[in-house]
Amino acid sequence: MAYCRNILDLVGNTPLVEVSEFSPNPDVRILMKLEGQNPGGSVKDRVALAMVEDAEKSGLLEKGATLLEPSSGNTGIALAMVSKVKGYRLKVVMPQNVSEERRQMLLAFGAEIIESPGSEGSNGAVRLAEKIHAEHEEWVFLYQYANHANPMAHYEGTGPEIWRDCPDVTHFVAGLGTSGTLVGVGKFLKERKPTVQVWAVEPPAGEIVDGLRSLDDGYIPPIFNDFGGMQILDRKTVIGPRESIEWTKRLAESGIFAGISSGSALAGAVRCAESIESGVVVVVSADAGWKYLSTGVWTEDLDVVVERARTMVYF
Repeated sequence: MAYCRNILDLVGNTPLVEVSEFSPNPDVRILMKLEGQNPGGSVKDRVALAMVEDAEKSGLLEKGATLLEPSSGNTGIALAMVSKVKGYRLKVVMPQNVSEERRQMLLAFGAEIIESPGSEGSNGAVRLAEKIHAEHEEWVFLYQYANHANPMAHYEGTGPEIWRDCPDVTHFVAGLGTSGTLVGVGKFLKERKPTVQVWAVEPPAGEIVDGLRSLDDGYIPPIFNDFGGMQILDRKTVIGPRESIEWTKRLAESGIFAGISSGSALAGAVRCAESIESGVVVVVSADAGWKYLSTGVWTEDLDVVVERARTMVYF
């Protein structure tokens, strides 16, 4: 059996599993890409590794450097894992009301947590990180929202994997967060097959759904525009917190233990399947479910969990 040099060699090449039991249309198959199978537990492992390696190649990162990054969870954890292996220090700016699992994982990898106001969400973490970086320019600020290595990780990795495993894909569905997955995979697939439709799943304006953001809230990630997001994106569909949590629970009933944005994405894939005559929908499950256990998603009353989502940052 072959072995890897270190844990970072396990990033990528995640499995694609059929979940057509959720399709409302017998002529539409739904396949889910399980990014929670990455070693750090999320799709952000790809982005973190790509950003760090790009910074190393450009000479931005030197031995023993300190990195600074705003994150509400997955990117911070992924960067902490990469930094631990490569010998960098990491400071993560994150909302004070994130779930406890995220804090514990960051601390396990030796990252330092700098809290931002919970009421300001992920945008508040970004603003504080920018302020801190202005005061400490010696710290390396990779900034996933504007870093081209983010979508390139998906253009060079996730997209080709989907094409290799499912060349019959007709629709690609993913959550809209930094937009890196959508524009990176979407660009790759459309270059191979221009008829592929790219759907973004976003929360209602002003509401929080784990890992997702609404473009209507006023912040458009620079990489979305830089990579021609409006030309790549064919449609947006809005999925609220209740629907996201309901579909996350349904995924678990099928044996897939995934995070809440996976429930959102699956709900979007189901809507897509309802609206087309036939096809193959590939949807991204961004992370595994273990970081959400303290939220009570699988064990408590739906109304209680939905209400808790108003005060706790799940993503």
